[in-house]
Amino acid sequence: MSAAALTYSRLDDGGFEAIAAAHPDVTIPLEQTPDWIEFERALGRTALGIWAYSDAGGAVIATASFVLVKRRLRESVVVVNGPVWFGDRSPAAERVLMETVRRQFREDATVAPLYVRMQVATPQFPATGPIEHGWYEREIVVDLTMSEAELLKSFRPNARNSIRRAQRDGVEIRHIPREEWTAVFTTELFPIMRETAERDGFQSFDSSYYETLLEVLGDRLRMLVAYRDGTPLSWLITTEYRGYSVYYFAGSTHEARRVFAPYLLLWEAFRALKASGNTACGLTGIVSENYPGLANVTTFKRNFSRNVVVVPTTYDIPLNRTGYAVLAALLRARRSVSPIARSVRQRASSVTKGLRNRRGPAVGS
Repeated sequence: MSAAALTYSRLDDGGFEAIAAAHPDVTIPLEQTPDWIEFERALGRTALGIWAYSDAGGAVIATASFVLVKRRLRESVVVVNGPVWFGDRSPAAERVLMETVRRQFREDATVAPLYVRMQVATPQFPATGPIEHGWYEREIVVDLTMSEAELLKSFRPNARNSIRRAQRDGVEIRHIPREEWTAVFTTELFPIMRETAERDGFQSFDSSYYETLLEVLGDRLRMLVAYRDGTPLSWLITTEYRGYSVYYFAGSTHEARRVFAPYLLLWEAFRALKASGNTACGLTGIVSENYPGLANVTTFKRNFSRNVVVVPTTYDIPLNRTGYAVLAALLRARRSVSPIARSVRQRASSVTKGLRNRRGPAVGS
């Protein structure tokens, strides 16, 4: 197979749906659908559409939805949680796809990205890097095809005990009606998200991001909230597409953990998703070599399934290898300096405070 063997064409919604319908057994991430393109555009981002890649016989090998990302010092094209493969994902086929994508954006006069970012199962030329990792590499997937009793029995004892303890402690799970989503999220749930982000050391989106998600993708979502004595303790938002659901966003308070609310909340979500015809639920990322910071959530997620799925790692495909190498070196230098700079600032601040304490308060303080 040569690079010239693949042709590419932009799909309209009908063309995408026809390919999806012809491959009912392929799991298509929501991020690789026309629905997600609408969401990206509502956020003010530049979505470049979904493209199909076909072999010499006209068979679709893969599709990819591209978003143009502009950041300081660089412009890139990103495939979020993709591409989607409909043909054999052999190392040779994957290289042909990467070469085709590289040619596609080198020849596209409407954009000028430095590199394309996408998931690659077999690291090889022209993939390199990445400059920064863009998607998790391992996740827990829960099988929802079994009966509720079998599903509950499949959990680890700690999860089953925690569900019962939450029920005894008076935790109540509410399915929030769609017309109330924005008001409930803004007033009750976003403060919990900020608390979660501060406690677990990650940067959350601002409230408008989640509000746009709820408004644009409402047909694909559900929102559940755990309350105790009328106070919201924990919440989650799930996505659903073609029978595959994802535990997408969640937040919890310190009190929620004390009364095990997240366990009962996720159990009720599984029940609702199963009743709606979903056959599996992905719990998103868990700890891996490139994502050691996911260790805390991994402990929680492993309680619900032993099924660990490996997700292809995100790599970069440089369109200008010299420019990409210069940028990569610059970013590495910046990251190596940052910890030193932080240390210097912290020591300077400590010295300043010490001098201030010895000299007494400044005039007018």
